[in-house]
This record gives sequence, C-alpha cells and structure tokens, in this order.
Amino acid sequence: MGVMPETAADDTPTTRPPALLVEGLAYAYPDGHQALFGIDLRVEPGERVAVLGPNGAGKTTLVLHLNGVHTPGAGRVAVAGLPVAKANLREVRRRVGIVFQDPDDQLFMPTVREDVAFGPANFGLRGAELDARVAAALAAVGMAEHADRSPMHLSGGQRRRVALATVLACDPEVLVLDEPSANLEPVARRELAEVLLGLGRTTLMVTHDLPYALQLCPRSVLVDEGVVVADGPTRELLADTALLAAHRLELPFGFRLD
Repeated sequence: MGVMPETAADDTPTTRPPALLVEGLAYAYPDGHQALFGIDLRVEPGERVAVLGPNGAGKTTLVLHLNGVHTPGAGRVAVAGLPVAKANLREVRRRVGIVFQDPDDQLFMPTVREDVAFGPANFGLRGAELDARVAAALAAVGMAEHADRSPMHLSGGQRRRVALATVLACDPEVLVLDEPSANLEPVARRELAEVLLGLGRTTLMVTHDLPYALQLCPRSVLVDEGVVVADGPTRELLADTALLAAHRLELPFGFRLD
C-alpha cells in the first residue's frame, strides 16, 4: 500500500519537497580543474543513499555544495525546498549536518557534553532546551554515559559516534556522512551501523566501503569524472561487476551478495 500524501487543513493534498535536490550542478576550482560536469540528484525524505566512486570522482566536491562551502558554477542545490544560497546559509547549515571522516575536525571542546552542545548553542538554544537536545543526541548514539569525559580519551569508534551526536544535536534535515566506516575496527563498525540504522534520518553516505553501503543504503549513486554514471538499488549496482570495474571499484575478496 502506498503512502498517502500529506494534506493541508482544508484536505487539499500537499507534496513535500525532496530532502535534497541537485540539478545540473557544475563546478570548477580556481586553478581551472573542472570537478563536476552536471550532477543531478534527488533524495526523498527518509531515504538512505550511498554516493560511490573512485578517488577524484567529485564526491567531496558535491558534498561541499550541500551546505554552501562551494558555490555552483552552474546549476542549483536545494535542501527541503530551501535554495542553497548566501542569504540562506545559516539555515542551510542547520538543515545539512556533515559528519567528517576525521572526528578531530569536529571535536575540540574539553568534554563530550560541551562538544555536542556547541552546535545547537550556536543556533540559539539555551537552558533546558539545550540540555534536552544534547541528552537526546548522546542517547541516540549510545554515548550518554560518556558525557563528562574528554573526547581525547575515547576510542576511535566512540569518537566517531560523538562526532555524529554533535551533528544530530542541531536536528538536521539531511545527514551527510563522509567515509563513516574508515579506520574503524569491526566491532566499532557494527556499532556505528546499528546507530545509523536506528536514526530514521534522511542520509547521504559517501563511501568506498561497498559492503557498508549495501548494509545501510538501499539506493546508491555512482559518481565518476564529475557525473552520475549509475543510480539504482545498491544490490543491483554491486552485482554489476563490469560497472564496478569500469569505475575502479571492487568488492572485498570473497564477499558474496547472496
């Protein structure tokens, strides 16, 4: 059974805008290197989508357009209907939460609690509302008992989860993960996957980890040389060995899709 569209007070059907809309996105760096040649991507609310591709494919450049770090040379980006433009950057950066590959890029306060509070406090939350937001974010990633510890004293997997909490505390519309499984031991990798699957958030995950993409994202987009070369169910893309080989991707030795 399909999901009924939302209705307004007068029972007129309304359509939610996509969580993320990228249309004709092109970008060249100041040195003249053209990184993106016309990316189109639509992510609906609640979807979990993996962005796959070899090094230098344009994945990171794409991500940096989602919260306005880069300005398109052509095309446009919108988050939940809000154009990513200079006048909207503060709200865009609340709506798009990016969890970077290295937790050191996000953890810099004396305690876990202070790190998680930093973002929502910057957006104006104070007092009990701020405390509740921090507590909820830490609970969501299973790190509530470590609130008063220094992030520097945590394991790599715990630090990755705290970095995720710092973003969740801002209540983003879209969660963007940059290589979330990189350098994690198997147990930490599994724990993070369980957290991510339990969030129920619109998620865009940039990864080289094809089994992790299969585990977490029903849909994948393959980007290479600045364009989208494939977009479909993750299992189908990973089963296409010729497609993976053509774009310098491969599953781990012995990994089976069935």
